[in-house]
Amino acid sequence: MATLEDQRSLLENGLLQNGDSELYTGDGSVDINGKPVVKQNTGNWKACSFILGAECCEGMAAFGISTNLLTYFTNKLHQGNVSAARTVSIWQGTSYLTPLIGATVADAYLGRYWTIASFSVIYFMGLCALTLSAAIPALRPADCVGSLCPSATAEQSAVFLFGLYLVALGMGGIKPCVSPFGGDQFDDTDPKERVKKGSFFNWFYFVVCVGMLIASSFLVWIQDNVGWGLGFGIPTFFMGIAIAFFLFGTPFYRFQKTRGSPITRMCQVLVASCRKWNLEVPKDGDLLYETQDYKSSALEQSCKLEHTNTLRFLDKAAVMSDAEVSGGDFFNPWRLCAVNQVEELKTLIRLFPIWATGIALAAVIAQVSTMLLEQGMMMDSTIGSFTIPPASLSTCNTITILCFVPMYDTVIVPTARKFTGKEKGFSELQRMGIGLFTSILSMSAAAVLEIYRLRLARELDLVDKKVAVPLSILWQIPQYVLMGTAQVFTSIGQIEFFYEESPNGMRSLCSALLLLSLSLGYYLSSFLLTIVTYFTTKDDNFGWIPDNLNEGHLDYFFWLLAAVSLLNMLLYITFARKFKQKRAA
Repeated sequence: MATLEDQRSLLENGLLQNGDSELYTGDGSVDINGKPVVKQNTGNWKACSFILGAECCEGMAAFGISTNLLTYFTNKLHQGNVSAARTVSIWQGTSYLTPLIGATVADAYLGRYWTIASFSVIYFMGLCALTLSAAIPALRPADCVGSLCPSATAEQSAVFLFGLYLVALGMGGIKPCVSPFGGDQFDDTDPKERVKKGSFFNWFYFVVCVGMLIASSFLVWIQDNVGWGLGFGIPTFFMGIAIAFFLFGTPFYRFQKTRGSPITRMCQVLVASCRKWNLEVPKDGDLLYETQDYKSSALEQSCKLEHTNTLRFLDKAAVMSDAEVSGGDFFNPWRLCAVNQVEELKTLIRLFPIWATGIALAAVIAQVSTMLLEQGMMMDSTIGSFTIPPASLSTCNTITILCFVPMYDTVIVPTARKFTGKEKGFSELQRMGIGLFTSILSMSAAAVLEIYRLRLARELDLVDKKVAVPLSILWQIPQYVLMGTAQVFTSIGQIEFFYEESPNGMRSLCSALLLLSLSLGYYLSSFLLTIVTYFTTKDDNFGWIPDNLNEGHLDYFFWLLAAVSLLNMLLYITFARKFKQKRAA
């Protein structure tokens, strides 16, 4: 009987067969030293418990900073409403743009584990800078004296923004890598482990929401009632716990070897097709170039994409020129690409219109931490002797998600299945469409509430006073519930849709692209705020969103977002129908 080291050596050389290979994973995963891992001792929930624990703490830190950030800019850094909302939107947009950096670094250079570990340190350093800027008096503006609120100096703003954008960079290395790294802990060649992988993603989403709930309730209360030094210090502490959790699980993790950046592969297709713009694509797709791996390897063939006749210009990248045939030069990927590589780019292009419709939804979601928060700050936040921090209302969004996710699986799907006959109840495309429609209702509810709030301000002669209107902040709950419902349908639907439709080698990139749509949504929100302010403040008008919202028309801005969402939903319906037609063909 071969020893453990003998079997490991045989496996490394591809010589181990059948029963003996069951000792190790069949998906090529290795340990931190690059050696094949023993299946029984690694991966599965043993490894994922560390990943989920780390993600819960990291989520608490992330939302502990972002949920109430607008309040810090307005109350502590003394920025105006529009300026603060724009700054927060830009930062949030950047936080969802940096995952492209993290995904590229992970796929092409460091791998997911080392990317998470190294960017977590950057994340922690940013949180430390934020904590110091809030705790040390010299690093923040003095408190307001009456109506006199000194602005932050350039140095004070620089320290705070430096920490804030370090946090954004740290998030970029973690967000696109943690859930795929968790998926790496389950062997795709083992049917039992494949089932467990689906459960992991459910629990992953759950622990993120738990972190969000704690941040938007407990941490927001600490920040508003105890102090911002402690309010930022607690997320910093939990980020340190997250790093420790993640590193302690190292001996139990399974690692996938890096296979190069999908962004590089797409660029190679574009360059190669442009270089061969004058070559004719053969009618027979079998004449296009394919690597030997996809022709002979069963593992690679399982990931192989069928050749399609759309976007035929890109097929030129796989056309073998006479010089390449005669010289046998098939090794320059910037001149000749495999069909599978070309089809990866085609698939991404076909998914692009569906992906783009997520941007408007993200602009609506951005209002949770900007305009909905500012609306709540101008409403009565007291219930008896208890004061509700306006940012804590976002817990209604989180609680809706936590309650709706299990209800979707246990109630909605079985009920919908009876009418649609589909195993999932709704297709991913239908599910996303329902969410987009619900987002319109959310912004409409916010607009109607603002109309009533402004009417009450006029009746009580509070228009010229920057004070809260005696209207309970609890009236915001319906719009937060609708927002959470929209996220359950569309956001989770997007994750499932892009996972199912994207090529195996591009799933990490598609995960980052979903975060990019959130980034662009936040930028869109900032852009709309800038445009609205520019046009509505001409001729010395107060504008829609003045510092005193009682003098403005925030309801018009909510109606604008509802109109944008309606147009976006109509475009989505058009794109979804075309996608279904192409897939059927």
